Amino acid sequence: MNKKIKLTPAQWTESLAKEELPAITSIASILNKFSNDDTSSIPKLSKFILHDQSLSSCVLRVANSSQRASVKKVTTVSRASILLGIQAIKNICLTSKILEGLLRSKSLLPEVYDRLMSLMANAFYAGLLAKIMVPNYDENTQEEVYLAAMLYHIGEISFWSTGTELTEQLIQQVNMPAAEFQKHCARMLGVNFNDLSIGLAKTWNLGDLLIKSLDKPENRTIEMNIISLANQLSSSIASPPKSKGEFDQILSRIGKIMKIDEQHLKVRIEQTRELALNLLSSYGSSILESYIKPLPKTADFEPQLAKKNETKMSTEQAMLVAIKTLSQLTKSKSNINDFLSHTIQSSAHILGFDRCTFWVLNANKNTLEARISFDGDSHLISFHRAISLAPNMNIMSYTINKNNALLVNDYQHAKWQNYISSEIIKLIDKGAICIAPVKVGDKSLGVITGQNFDKTQKISEEKFSQFDFLIEHLNMCLSMIANR
Repeated sequence: MNKKIKLTPAQWTESLAKEELPAITSIASILNKFSNDDTSSIPKLSKFILHDQSLSSCVLRVANSSQRASVKKVTTVSRASILLGIQAIKNICLTSKILEGLLRSKSLLPEVYDRLMSLMANAFYAGLLAKIMVPNYDENTQEEVYLAAMLYHIGEISFWSTGTELTEQLIQQVNMPAAEFQKHCARMLGVNFNDLSIGLAKTWNLGDLLIKSLDKPENRTIEMNIISLANQLSSSIASPPKSKGEFDQILSRIGKIMKIDEQHLKVRIEQTRELALNLLSSYGSSILESYIKPLPKTADFEPQLAKKNETKMSTEQAMLVAIKTLSQLTKSKSNINDFLSHTIQSSAHILGFDRCTFWVLNANKNTLEARISFDGDSHLISFHRAISLAPNMNIMSYTINKNNALLVNDYQHAKWQNYISSEIIKLIDKGAICIAPVKVGDKSLGVITGQNFDKTQKISEEKFSQFDFLIEHLNMCLSMIANR
């Protein structure tokens, strides 16, 4: 596609669809033959997927990583289709081929490669972020919103994958203000990226929602607004704007749509980031994981903003806010995960733990599994660990059985010698830990732990007391909502 003359929008679309990304064009054409509303399409779709071994393996991996995955592992494509629905399976297939096709791009300048990887990661993340904004919509609409948000910038993404002389020329101006850069590219190409996206969406028959969302989304339906906001959020997380107020405005608009406050929205965003990382691994696209960044901190915005430190709340004031928030949740929420996430995030941030984790008790009550973890910067983190509670008692089982919180600053102390297993030693390492039981009435759910990793940073009795008090308030709130 190294043509000197400028192509028309139609020629650009045809060139990208047929010459640069034929595999995506092919899969899109095949998937369009299967109706979303016809259950008889399931065996036909499953049969098609099974003819492609890499695709069928990908579908199973993604199905088992999905938020809707059952406890029992999905082992067949037909079962995955029934569990997730035809539209979701079609989206998995299309996402897989898009990622695969774009990642095969060769002979790219390092700067072009980085641009392509960043845009691909942002697009994938935007699709998942859009999906969490429509939790009460039917599954087909959720999938349509996901696909439209993910492919919102497919025109520009496809262009950078070509590796032509034009990409090498245009990447030199990538540091221009975003709006100016887009106009500059349009002048050089003879077509803007938005029109390329519309052309490819029509060629691949990706649905009216995507096409309409590309045309003045702010003046159209809430779904189109969501698609635009998801992309703004994803992009702003990857490359924070100079103004923190601009970023906060995006969060505010999304919070109003979802009818949740900013703190809970940030928890949902971090949970979605964790899901994105897991799914990218399932799609065989782990190379994009480093481009999915956590929420920006104040220091990531305009430098002078970081210097204007707000008056810091005392620990006591912050704890009071955390407790009030739990009480407010009791009036309006019934999802235990909201209570747990808030408590763990607050404990880690206010009390300065390096890691704070909720460990859930399994059905047999013989193992604790790490379920939700936050670090001291209030970021949701990936932490996978299991602690056996049998056959011998350890500090975890002691906490559950005695219904008492524990503080262990030195696990080598003689008083702990009968309660320290190899798993506990690996968990604590050279640090300190405090543990508190989580209960609903008389029923034990597990424990919450707060950890310092540095052996020189012991957990004070005052900090331990505050930790214990917050978990006790959590237990009281959980018991209240259970009795409704």
